Amino acid sequence: MSSIVGDPCLSCSQHRAQSLVRLGLSPDRWDYLIALAGNPNTGKSTVFNALTGLRQHTGNWPGKTVVRAEGAFGHEGQRVKVVDLPGTYSLQAGSMDEEVARDFVLFGRPDVTVVVVDATRLERNLNLVLQILEITDRVVVFLNLMDEARRHGVALDVPKLERELGVPVVPGVAREGIGIDDLLVATNEVATGVRQTAPFRFDRHADEIEDTIGDLVPIVEKVYPEVPNARWVALRLLNADEAVQEAVLSGELGQLSRDDSGEVHQPPIETEREELLGASVRLRWKLPSEFHDILTRHAYDEAEKVAGRVQMQGIKKVGFAFDRKLDALLTSPIFGFPLMLLILAIVFWVTIEGANVPSAMLATLLIDTVHPWLKGLSALIGVWGWLDGLLLDGVYLATAWVVSVMLPPMAIFFPVFTLLEDFGYLPRVAFNLDSLFRAAGAHGKQALTMCMGFGCNAAGVVATRVIDSPRERLIAIITNNFSLCNGRWPTQILIATIFIGALAPANFGGLVSAASVVGIALLGIVTMFVASWLLSRTVLRGEATSFSLELPPYRPPRVLQTLYTSIIDRTLIVLWRAVLFAVPAGAVIWLMSNVTLGGESVAYHLVEWLNPVGLLLGLNGVILLAYVVAIPANEIVIPTVLMLTVLTGGLVGGTGPGIMFEADSLGATEALLRGGGWTLLTAVNLMLFSLLHNPCSTTIYTIYKETRSAKWTVVATVLPVAMGVTVCFLVAQVWRIVAA
Repeated sequence: MSSIVGDPCLSCSQHRAQSLVRLGLSPDRWDYLIALAGNPNTGKSTVFNALTGLRQHTGNWPGKTVVRAEGAFGHEGQRVKVVDLPGTYSLQAGSMDEEVARDFVLFGRPDVTVVVVDATRLERNLNLVLQILEITDRVVVFLNLMDEARRHGVALDVPKLERELGVPVVPGVAREGIGIDDLLVATNEVATGVRQTAPFRFDRHADEIEDTIGDLVPIVEKVYPEVPNARWVALRLLNADEAVQEAVLSGELGQLSRDDSGEVHQPPIETEREELLGASVRLRWKLPSEFHDILTRHAYDEAEKVAGRVQMQGIKKVGFAFDRKLDALLTSPIFGFPLMLLILAIVFWVTIEGANVPSAMLATLLIDTVHPWLKGLSALIGVWGWLDGLLLDGVYLATAWVVSVMLPPMAIFFPVFTLLEDFGYLPRVAFNLDSLFRAAGAHGKQALTMCMGFGCNAAGVVATRVIDSPRERLIAIITNNFSLCNGRWPTQILIATIFIGALAPANFGGLVSAASVVGIALLGIVTMFVASWLLSRTVLRGEATSFSLELPPYRPPRVLQTLYTSIIDRTLIVLWRAVLFAVPAGAVIWLMSNVTLGGESVAYHLVEWLNPVGLLLGLNGVILLAYVVAIPANEIVIPTVLMLTVLTGGLVGGTGPGIMFEADSLGATEALLRGGGWTLLTAVNLMLFSLLHNPCSTTIYTIYKETRSAKWTVVATVLPVAMGVTVCFLVAQVWRIVAA
């Protein structure tokens, strides 16, 4: 591998040590720094692995929930640091990913920024390249996937593209190692100043826009003379970039910058900072209302022009007719929504139906086989009765229920969902739902997090990292619980089958019960819109931000990689968190069922105490207590309900107090529930409360990790409970009035 050599002083002077420390790096640990940028799915990770091999590690950016990868390599005594920036389509700093990438290129001032570009989608990728060239001139473009480009009939004039961009362009195929050595030579030349660049700059905008920019730039230079690109800062302020506005007001913009002499500049006085922000607000009114769209269109237009000029004449220009035809169908105002609902319905059907058999097998193994064996072993070795009950009937059974119910659907849903993501369909979902979410004061990308929430709300909360503004991300986090997760589907299906399906003729019972479950899921989506609208007009007041969604190309999904990442990174991690919370829940359930007060179990007293409230809501005390103790995992609600019904109602069933169970048949389950006083109202309100109640403990913990705020964690926990109580109360009162 080629080495990066040169006078270290040339490079060291370019780094802003204070900024790098704030960005989480120690500038004294390498000779040269490379930032790796690019759109998602361009092979950026492959380039990173080719450069660093096994000498890499991952973590989070300081103060951010955005994963970063760092690596290093050495040759001939030179130490080279490589930072893999989040994959992003732009540097508008709407999402955290974009903000991290933007801040690192602007303030970290790497010796060279390598932008990995998909040669088969040059026009789409050049938008990011041109934005980076607006910030720094130390850029090398790696034109990846040249083999795929040739197979598609795409031929590019690489020398001409290099002249157009004004920076080195290296063609290659990263997965085969082609072009990596040439890439290192180019980065060496740019990083050390051996090769001078003359980067592409956008043409002037209309006179009224340029005049406004020209009025603001001198003020930026006066207040923050150390900022390397005052025009870029002015554009971001005029575009109401929240991150840049906050950096200006707090003085962080200056603290993140340092000139080459090493002098740390003191932040300007508060009045100067306020003057700059005030000027940007005043000047913003001189701009046309579609200013953001003008900037976005201008960038795309320039990218299109450059791409058009470098496609070689006489060679088939591939317009990717398949992509356009498929987009015309999937994003159509007429067919887009029905197809989206059909695809999501198929995903849910595959998940539910596909999980039935493995869930039953796991339950048989863990509960019907392993649990009795453990009980026998415990008796054989003489374990104390109370310890046996606590560990095996409480902790173990709760964990077994969670694993048997959660694992199969997640192991199906996440891979299928990820395959749709790899194929490129999920951004189309966001495109279709953008107008609805914007009308609710939320962000179009919330559609993606909503869909992820149908698999697991904790995963949906993590997925909100793609959402633009912090305000809209909070809205998505708080309302994600209204997506009916896989832990609640079994409850919905069971109750609908027993109580709702029974209302229809036998031949139509299954259809009616299925329709009722789908109706609950759709009600959850409607509730999400309503809650988002309320939040955006109260505690999270603000206007919905516009965003530019670059629809990625359709690609054959990477099946093996998808299976691995989905199972390891999503399924097992979420399952592990659920198990950790299920352990204490199992212990609590057993203890409250077996510890007595006044001759009755603690559970009996709690149910009696909760019954008046439960009946007022059209539920009962058993249901309320089950949902309290099942906070760690929704999967144990029904086994807990059955156990408490038998325990407190004097019914025959189960194997003992505190031992969760499921009845052998639907008929047996129905008999137990009706014996416990359940009516059709109880069933309907349970389905509603299953949708509208607090998140599980795994999701609550994830919310706190993502927000780092106890306040917003409490809001996200309490809001659905308040809505659930209100809805159940109203339904119960109307039901009773009509019934009377």
